[in-house]
Amino acid sequence: MSTPPVREQFLVISALGTDPMELTSTLCRASQENRCALVSSRLTRHGEFSALTLQVSGSWDGLARLEAGLPSLAKRQNFTVNVTRSAALEPRPQSLPYVAYISAAYRPDILNELCQFFVDHHVELENLTYDTYQAPQTGSTMLNATITVVLPAGTQISWLRDQFLDFADALNLDALIEPWRPQHQ
Repeated sequence: MSTPPVREQFLVISALGTDPMELTSTLCRASQENRCALVSSRLTRHGEFSALTLQVSGSWDGLARLEAGLPSLAKRQNFTVNVTRSAALEPRPQSLPYVAYISAAYRPDILNELCQFFVDHHVELENLTYDTYQAPQTGSTMLNATITVVLPAGTQISWLRDQFLDFADALNLDALIEPWRPQHQ
């Protein structure tokens, strides 16, 4: 009798703290001490706080020990933590990753409008970076957004690109959408 394949399990850990290096070091060390492997991580600074998201994998008992120990570790180290169990993302072999770059004068509704455009076209969101800044020449508040999306199989790429550019023009956004390419250094 064969045993069914074991689905790899992960913990997704999100944490907020004021010291990004200590936050990262503490959570990476705790993962390693519980024999869990770091799969991916993202750290961003937001005002005086840093947000860290980690995906870790490991045996069921290692994940359970890490999950059980994080609340007391967070209390001792003065950061907040949230933990969620996750399975691996299902493969999407026919899907195409694309990146949209947007620059514009700041308006509070733009990110919502961009997300709604992609929802309306059944496009999945993979990654999002959104920042505002003061333009040095004019002092106007500007925004930059980089949105990585996954186009479903069968998407007419030229049609979607035209729709996106028409949408961006209607909102007075400087925008571009192109295939995602790995960043080589």
